[in-house]
Amino acid sequence: MPSYLSLELTPSPVLYGRRTGGYAASWPVTDRASLTLDTMIPFPRFDLSGQVALVTASARGLGRAIALALAQSGADVALGLRDIHAHGGLPAEIESLGRRVLPLQMDVTRMDQIFSAVEQAASYFGKLDILVNNAGIAPGNLAEQVREEDFDLTMAVNVKGTFFASQAAARVMIPRKSGRIINVSSQAGFVALPTESVYCATKAAIVHLTKCLAVEWGQYGITVNGVAPTFIETPGTEEYLSNPAARADVIERIAALHRIGQPMDVAGPVVFLASPAASLITGHTIAIDGGWTAR
Repeated sequence: MPSYLSLELTPSPVLYGRRTGGYAASWPVTDRASLTLDTMIPFPRFDLSGQVALVTASARGLGRAIALALAQSGADVALGLRDIHAHGGLPAEIESLGRRVLPLQMDVTRMDQIFSAVEQAASYFGKLDILVNNAGIAPGNLAEQVREEDFDLTMAVNVKGTFFASQAAARVMIPRKSGRIINVSSQAGFVALPTESVYCATKAAIVHLTKCLAVEWGQYGITVNGVAPTFIETPGTEEYLSNPAARADVIERIAALHRIGQPMDVAGPVVFLASPAASLITGHTIAIDGGWTAR
């Protein structure tokens, strides 16, 4: 149930020197009467109880943290996994939080698996309220040396996978006139990173795709937003950040806070965007970058 502030009002025939027929607040200028009127003011809600979420690439790193944070906030969670058997014990962790969980085979380069996973989630839980598009890869290389197969795979996972997972989820959400789609972009969608030209292009595409889908699907009560993290301590960044010089450079570029993020630093804003408190926010991508792009 929504939280409310109850404001007691009392009749006040004289208000600021003028006679009125209305009500003053419980701190009336001239008098207090026995008659009261309750004005209910709804507070923002961050709780996800009764909601169903699907998180792609949820076995480790950001996806794992996001799935756990959504469950801790009350949501039941479907886990989109490139290998359904490689979940690292995540289903048991979610169940320990008292939530239902459904592991799903979902390689986002496979259209059949994308649509099958969304259909299975909606069928098992009876609905789908939240989609988090977390799947992404970043094979680095100098622009003049990028191989076609790396280019195509990065586009297929990061852009094509995000688009068609969103499409599949929207087809479930549109009839219900409600839904939240949250895309994981990157600060690389806003700034240039050497050796990451293709990755940067895909993450910039996700930022703009987020706006386009928000405009199209807003009429159905669906919000579409994104988050754009900086370097986060995950298995995907472990090798790069293990280089002392690279780590020091990253910390310096995180201009305001000068620290590398943790997965839960990203999970928090995702939970917010999935919650009722964010109901008027759509088409935006939140930079979770410690001030990198604020320079």
